[in-house]
Amino acid sequence: MPLKAVIFDWAGTMIDFGSRAPMGVFVEAFRHFGVPLTVAEARGPMGKPKRDHIAELMKLATVAEAWTRAHGHAPRAADIDAVYDVFVPMNVKVAADFAELIPGAAAVVATLRARGLKIGSTTGYTREIMAPILPLAAAQGYAPDNLVCAGDLAEGRPSPLMMYRCFADLGVYPPATVVKVDDTVPGIEEGLAAGTWTVGIAASGNETGLSLAEWTALSARERDRIVAPAREKLEAAGAHVVIDTVANLMPVIESIDRLMAEGEMP
Repeated sequence: MPLKAVIFDWAGTMIDFGSRAPMGVFVEAFRHFGVPLTVAEARGPMGKPKRDHIAELMKLATVAEAWTRAHGHAPRAADIDAVYDVFVPMNVKVAADFAELIPGAAAVVATLRARGLKIGSTTGYTREIMAPILPLAAAQGYAPDNLVCAGDLAEGRPSPLMMYRCFADLGVYPPATVVKVDDTVPGIEEGLAAGTWTVGIAASGNETGLSLAEWTALSARERDRIVAPAREKLEAAGAHVVIDTVANLMPVIESIDRLMAEGEMP
């Protein structure tokens, strides 16, 4: 049974090396409400829909305590909505500044399409945030066959619902004929919940968090040391394979094809 589709995440997987666009925005959005937030804290729930991400940040003891000091009460649902309402327009403003394709992304997609595979995409971004990104990605050679955003369905990651929408949009099934590629734990869990093969992205993604310039400046030994925790986290989440960047994907696709020819399933 041949593979039929590959479904990619966006930030940290196909664009925005280091998944850096949301980080400063999360910090600034919480600062707007008098609550300090570190970049490391902001990265923790990455991959989830952004409102869910903010809800997870509100559960952090340091954040909850700071919110209570600033506002006289523990964080409530209305407070999550208030931060989210500040966050989204801020993220829209910076999205275009972080829309550069990760090296090799366009070439990999072209190769996949030449093999007859369809290209899907899911994201923790809303459609409002994605609007300025899509034409910029297309101008660089990446325009997937579909897009499913946070907020499109009743639940986002780590539920399988966005993947189910991709199956329907692309006309592909069963799940074993699909590969999900993502740099976050919720994104890997999304693929596993839907029954697909999953490929984790360690070096260009949220867990490592370095810009392309910072990454390329490292020695091979430094890269191995820095990327190891990201690799381990994605493997622990259940990723079938973990690679550095999307540029390393094609050997994995070929390996999965061989496994499926031998009767292996995800």
